[in-house]
Amino acid sequence: MLGVAFGLAGSVGGTIGAGILRTPGLVAAQLHTPWLVLLAWLIGGLYALLGAICIAELAASLPRAGGWYVYAEQAFGRRAGWLVGWSDWLAHCIGLAWVATTVGELLADLLPGGPSQAVLAPAIALTTLAGFGGIQWLGVRAGGASQELLSLVKAVAFLGLAAASFLLPATMPLEAMDAESAALPEGTALLIGAVLALQAVVTTFDGWASPVYFAEEFSEPSRDLPRSLIGGVVAVLGLYLLINAALLHVLPMQTLSNSTLPAADAARSLLGIRGGQLITAVALVSLLGLINTVVMAAPRILFGLSRDGLMPGWMAGVNSGGTPVPALLITLASAAALVLLGSFEHLLGMGAFLYVGLPLAGIAAQLWLRRNQPELSRPFLCWGYPITPLLVGAVSLAFLAGALVSDPSDSLLAIALVGAGFAFEKLFSLLATQEHREKPDAST
Repeated sequence: MLGVAFGLAGSVGGTIGAGILRTPGLVAAQLHTPWLVLLAWLIGGLYALLGAICIAELAASLPRAGGWYVYAEQAFGRRAGWLVGWSDWLAHCIGLAWVATTVGELLADLLPGGPSQAVLAPAIALTTLAGFGGIQWLGVRAGGASQELLSLVKAVAFLGLAAASFLLPATMPLEAMDAESAALPEGTALLIGAVLALQAVVTTFDGWASPVYFAEEFSEPSRDLPRSLIGGVVAVLGLYLLINAALLHVLPMQTLSNSTLPAADAARSLLGIRGGQLITAVALVSLLGLINTVVMAAPRILFGLSRDGLMPGWMAGVNSGGTPVPALLITLASAAALVLLGSFEHLLGMGAFLYVGLPLAGIAAQLWLRRNQPELSRPFLCWGYPITPLLVGAVSLAFLAGALVSDPSDSLLAIALVGAGFAFEKLFSLLATQEHREKPDAST
């Protein structure tokens, strides 16, 4: 059984990826002043923290494997549960394929000679998926231990980079920082910049809800899940603030604003040419931890849907280690197919839309259940209810509206993909019904 240590590792491992190595430059390019940059990261972290406080109530009340679909089904019925679970699983597969491909590209760049990157990168990506699939096949204990180890190494790597950055002298005296802050954009320019910066920050915090996918595998879910969700976000927020403070200490604001990979620039300030290799290593550790989280979480969605009769029952089969093997194989095969497809621009646009929509479904379920199922056991109560979920819901709706405006084609494709789930729901319902009818015959 799992505990708080795994929950924290899952939250940290599911959140911190390679994005934190790149996003600080995007935020600085919009806000142009140190204190506003740090404020944007603080606001994004508080938004994630409020979301964790809301979902902690649902996770403690309904400690079942499967993630967001569990709450949608409890509140709105089987069809809504299926659509949320379908969307969630698709988003996981898209993200898993992209991260595995990124690992393949990074490692292919490090290997001299040999096959071209077009051949080598997908081969490494597929091998990486198979390797982590093998770890999960061993069982929950092996998967949990690997997650705790990778998350620990990831946190130590980022903390080490930030701490080492503070050993260098500041790039700019306080007087110069004040003068630079005086050039702060005003009015509409500042508002647009703040919105774009917060979009980037919130995306970098995505993944904090990873522990909910393993809810029933915790030894004391009513206690451990709220601690894991809230503690994980607090840990990530502290680390992100520290990393950004270190980057602001090492890099002039103009350099930070123009950098596509500011962590690499900071590492070069520390170690010269070897700094780029250091950041590649840190990125690989971050991405491997993320892959492990997703490979462990995504099959739990299919497992939960199957066990609840929303998909054929054979997908709910587990091995002696507690791993849902059929669901694991389907997830790995789907991610591998996306890796071989090799075109992620539109897939990631659709995935980003789904990532925001899923927590919004959780918030809607929480509000509905509070009103319509007051008798439901709630070992943990959301702090500040109903203001907290209403605030999180309003911000999530604003982000979805922003995505529709800024990337209408991919957002509409995501909506169409969710809508296609209706057809799949009919198909899987027929299969599940047929399987149920055949069971009595098989037993006679």
